[in-house]
Amino acid sequence: MFAMSVAEANQSRVLVVDDEPMVLEVVTSYLERDGFQVTTAATGAEALAALEKNKPDLLVLDVMLPEIDGFDLLARIRRESDMPVILLTARTEEPDRVLGLELGADDYVVKPFSPRELAARVRTVLRRAQPKRSDEALEFDELRIDGVTREVTLGDEVIPTTPKEFDLLAFLAGSPRQVFSRSQLLEQVWDSSADYQDPSTVTVHVRRLRQKLETDAENPRWLHTVWGVGYRFEP
Repeated sequence: MFAMSVAEANQSRVLVVDDEPMVLEVVTSYLERDGFQVTTAATGAEALAALEKNKPDLLVLDVMLPEIDGFDLLARIRRESDMPVILLTARTEEPDRVLGLELGADDYVVKPFSPRELAARVRTVLRRAQPKRSDEALEFDELRIDGVTREVTLGDEVIPTTPKEFDLLAFLAGSPRQVFSRSQLLEQVWDSSADYQDPSTVTVHVRRLRQKLETDAENPRWLHTVWGVGYRFEP
């Protein structure tokens, strides 16, 4: 796994949102040292204004915010943008982590945290957010997955997908009927390991794809669960 270079970081804008001044100061210091362009906000309202003004490449977002909490802000963002989001939270319970992932978070960092680790995660999330291109178009009955346009069509309908949803679907469809564990999918699609990335990320992305592609998400046509093993694509 190759680290993002300082030159690449210099092209990346990061918005850090937290109501604790010390957190903003320390995180900003570490990210700027790594070459990122950093802006900050202390409330949800300030974050919305900064998002509109600065168009960041990645958002570091505290869950517990005044005015608009992080979950509500993330839900608003996901209605308009696929920008990578790393959540900061003091909540360690699994339902809270899953909620963040369901809403579209790309990673989760629990407070108290190491600023150095957070900076490393920013680099990793930005790197894996870059779309993986393929010139191959995959077709299965009425489903078409176009690697050039990165469009998924089902019949005559274009199905909107996030970059990682597309990558996951294209990877599974590229090896029909082959079963992949969540750890394998994290390594292949997210360029990460199960030790570093929450395996629930895969589960949530599969669930989202089913909601978009399947007539009956509980009895899927395309994306099948192999209990105790992982997932496979049925052509």
